[in-house]
Amino acid sequence: MQGWARRTPNPLQRRERLSTFIGIDVSKKDLVVASTAESECWTVTNDSPGVSQLVSRVQMLDPELVVLEATGGYELMAVAALAAADLPVIAVNPREVHDFARAMKQLAKTDRLDARILAIYAERVQPELRPVPDSATQELRAMVTRRRQLVEMLTAERNRLPLSSAAVRPSIEVVIATLERSLTEIDHDIDQVIRSSTIWRAKDHLLRSVPGVGPVVSCTLLAQLPELGTLNRKAIAALVGLAPFNRDSGLFRGRRTVWGGRAPVRAVLYMSTLVAVRHNPVLRSFHDRLRAAGKPPKAALVACMRKLLTILNAIARQGLPWQPAPIHP
Repeated sequence: MQGWARRTPNPLQRRERLSTFIGIDVSKKDLVVASTAESECWTVTNDSPGVSQLVSRVQMLDPELVVLEATGGYELMAVAALAAADLPVIAVNPREVHDFARAMKQLAKTDRLDARILAIYAERVQPELRPVPDSATQELRAMVTRRRQLVEMLTAERNRLPLSSAAVRPSIEVVIATLERSLTEIDHDIDQVIRSSTIWRAKDHLLRSVPGVGPVVSCTLLAQLPELGTLNRKAIAALVGLAPFNRDSGLFRGRRTVWGGRAPVRAVLYMSTLVAVRHNPVLRSFHDRLRAAGKPPKAALVACMRKLLTILNAIARQGLPWQPAPIHP
């Protein structure tokens, strides 16, 4: 009005400035919520009424992203309810958030501070959204996890038995018999769940067509790695934790190591690869070539694990069973 030039705001900057990001600190009892649009945190109970209240209030804020930490299961109800309401929600690795908090020089720790850090993490990092597993996948994942727990307990009791005294041997034998019966039952339940789904049954048939892949590996991949067949070979290897990371600085050249990822998937792939390098012609020749080139046994085995994962990923993506490469004279 007085000769001053008035700059028109950039609409993209305005939208970014008005975007709302929400962080939720999860505990067994409560959910503490922080938002970049509000100065105060608020708390709801971690049960059905509280989660319903959470969804209603988060919908009013219309967030760009909602971030929670993966806390071993306490976050599942909130994540499922937010995803069912078509809200952009993701459960992230707690280690990433803790590293972010230290980089922000936030050393104190309370539920409200954690929720605020999660909201800032959502705004600054904006992690990529991943599909939330449906109820059937979550059920299968819980059964596979329980099977792994039973195997671990059974192994521990069997290791105790040879060294036990006569006074406690009957107790250990009873526990072993109970665990073996429970393991048989859950194997049957997992098989029934997979066979009840047309998609899972077809994918299980494809995966088990590869020499070295049995029912345990197949059900673990279906439950713990639903991204199989949807990512490229580098992305799926990094997701599982089979992508080697450099350790170089200046003139120093360190050993490449794998780290992180989904440990349960990596564990079953390791056992599967031990069989595959003996009975799978492709992996056997690949393993022999690596060992002949001077690769250490463990490095060669990890490379075969990654190759096996690449093969399974391609089979799941193409929908074609295992076809060994032709041998030319």
